[in-house]
Formats: sequence, structure tokens, C-alpha cells
Amino acid sequence: MSWRNLRNNRYERPYEPLPHRTSPLVRLWRWRTEIALLAAGVIAVTAVVLSLGKGDWLPFLVLAGTVGAPAASRFGRNWVIAHMWCLVSRHRIQRTCAETGMHTRSGRLPLILWITPTAIGEKALVLARAGICAEDFEAFSGELSSACYARRTEVARHRRWAHLITVEIIRREAAPGLFLGLDRLYGQANWVSLRSGRDLEEVPDTRPATTAFPMAA
Repeated sequence: MSWRNLRNNRYERPYEPLPHRTSPLVRLWRWRTEIALLAAGVIAVTAVVLSLGKGDWLPFLVLAGTVGAPAASRFGRNWVIAHMWCLVSRHRIQRTCAETGMHTRSGRLPLILWITPTAIGEKALVLARAGICAEDFEAFSGELSSACYARRTEVARHRRWAHLITVEIIRREAAPGLFLGLDRLYGQANWVSLRSGRDLEEVPDTRPATTAFPMAA
């Protein structure tokens, strides 16, 4: 039997519909970053408009410098893009859990405690609910990779607390720059990789880098 076992076999184990019983507190936690950014933007724009009405240009210059400084440097642009991908991956992981069997019968999804950029993509720290384990995430790694627009996904669980899971989204080769990832905070030795017997090595691309689309005859 292949590595795709009964955990993600929709014919042997049909996916149960997700009840819509998410509490407001959980919804606020899932959208915490977006809510904080929206609130900060509204406050900043309001302060600038009020200051301009009084003839004070200093808040406007400060806001323009805060926004323009990251956009003017390559490091700033990469930082913003990397964290935008974190937001995308967080919601896509949650969507995958809802569309597959990685949720409880009462409709509770695994809780993404934190997600951070890495040199090769993003890594999420996940708190599994009762009835969900790291092996479920490994079985659905293909669905996670597809949902996050990534090359592949690697799953690991904590050596001591099995309900703590890391989901690493790999979307590129190692990119230059320093990223404060989960490995540096928790230590790589504390995590057990769940790489199953499936072959994770990609077929090398032997095409020349300058290969173009063939011209029509």
C-alpha cells in the first residue's frame, strides 16, 4: 500500500462536514493580524488627516517615511513579502483542515499558534485538538502543499508534547537573509520529523535556464 493511507482516503473514510460553530474568540484569534493592521491603518490615517487639517505636516512625513522606507530597500520588500506569505499560508492551512478530515466532530480546527518566515518558505506551530495528531497532517501533506502553492510540506511533532506540531511550507530554494525561525527558538533536537517512506526528492530540472517557449511554425 502507498504512503497515502486511510487517514486521507476519502472513499474509505469520507470527510465529515464541518459544523459552523466557531466561537467569536477563535475567529478573532485567526484574524488577529489583519484586525491589528486595519486598526493601525485607520488610526494612522485619522491622525494624519486631523494633523493636516491643523496645518501640521509632521505626522504625514512620519507615515510616508514609515511606508516608503521598507519599499525603497530590497531587504524591506523581502521582509514584507515573506510575512504576507505567512498570512496566506496560515489561512490556507486552516482552509485545508476544514475541507479535509483534520477537524473534530464538533467542528474545531487545529489552532495555528504562530507562523514565521524561513529561508525556504514558512513554518507554522500548530496546536492539535483531541482526535487529531501529527500523522494526520503528514497524510494530508499533498493537500497542504497544493493549498499553500508550495513545492512540498514537511511535518514534525514535539518529542515530549505530541499535540505540538510544526508544518513547514517549502516553496523555494534557500533564500539569502536572516530569518528567525522556529528551529532557533525551540531547537531542532526537540522535533521529530514525520517524513514517511515517500520519496521527497524532486526530479532535477535539466533544461537550460534560458529555455523559451517554442515558436509556432
